[in-house]
Amino acid sequence: MSAITTYPTVTRDEAKESIKALGAGNKELNLDPVTVLIMSEPGVGKTAILNDLRDEMGEDEYDFIYVDGPNKEMMDIAATIPNHETKSLEHYVAGLFKMGNGKKKVIMIDEALKVPKLMQPIYTRLYLERTIGDEQLPDGSIVFATTNNISDGVGDFLPAHTANRLCILKMTKPTFKEWAPWASDKGISPLITAACAMHPRVFKSYTEPDQEDNPYIFNPKRAQQMSFVSPRSLHKCDPIVKSDLPFSLKMALIAGTAGETFARDLMAFVELESKVTKFDDVIADPDGIKVPSSDDAAPILLMIFQAIEHIDSQDKLNKFQRFINRVDSHELQSIWFIVLLRSSKVKMARANPEVAKWAVDNLHLL
Repeated sequence: MSAITTYPTVTRDEAKESIKALGAGNKELNLDPVTVLIMSEPGVGKTAILNDLRDEMGEDEYDFIYVDGPNKEMMDIAATIPNHETKSLEHYVAGLFKMGNGKKKVIMIDEALKVPKLMQPIYTRLYLERTIGDEQLPDGSIVFATTNNISDGVGDFLPAHTANRLCILKMTKPTFKEWAPWASDKGISPLITAACAMHPRVFKSYTEPDQEDNPYIFNPKRAQQMSFVSPRSLHKCDPIVKSDLPFSLKMALIAGTAGETFARDLMAFVELESKVTKFDDVIADPDGIKVPSSDDAAPILLMIFQAIEHIDSQDKLNKFQRFINRVDSHELQSIWFIVLLRSSKVKMARANPEVAKWAVDNLHLL
């Protein structure tokens, strides 16, 4: 049976906004908190949502708490302790949740559908009642959960009575256009970004049509698949590419991180780097330096992503834009423009006359 589906999906940003909008409820409007469960295939950024929320919401008002669902036992969450004075049993909540400081909590239950059956009632109370043991979370606290798609075949199971208590969002993999600005902001090697631009199938999903033969990506039908391309594995390739290790060892490490096919494609860019015109040389003579033929997009793509990394002034942006204007491919020029506007250099780009002129002259391409 095919995993391909037309079920509505959301982006990572949309999933994050849903958590912020619904997770705390609204007492004034008599709206109860909603627990959002994010489902997606491995390595596409579910777990990183907690860090995004920390960056956006700040830690003055909130504690941000990661709970590794399958690896927590009863005593890791809350314990029932005898109170000899009252001759009763009381719940003591684990220090993980920092219940004594009065801050609101943002709690993420990771791998939520892999939790042991014995633990499911504890998490269910947390989802529904915002309660740990018998202790209520502070008003305004948010609880959300993440897990793999059930179709991924990695042990996730969702009983109907549990599913009906949650708001389930199916999150897509990022596209290259969504991932590339993030990679630039994180300082990911331009070699990795250029390789991804050259081989866009790395951002496809096994749930899409005609991807059965895609050698790059996770596919649950592929037996014993351990290494594949995902945003997570691309990030892990970065220190390998930047290391001083021998070429053959880099190849082996990348193959063990993101798969053999991508390792060979990426290492082709590593070899190409020494032959590509350096950014400083382009800036020194943007109108006269030789422009690589667009018949082979790889050198130009590498130059584009190196430029995104190195441009730090309007003068350099002006000059590189003049160089890009000489590239005999509107598609490659458009890639430069889109990546530039989605990068951390967007404010500089909006104020740049050369970039603005290109946008006006090529509005039909956008």
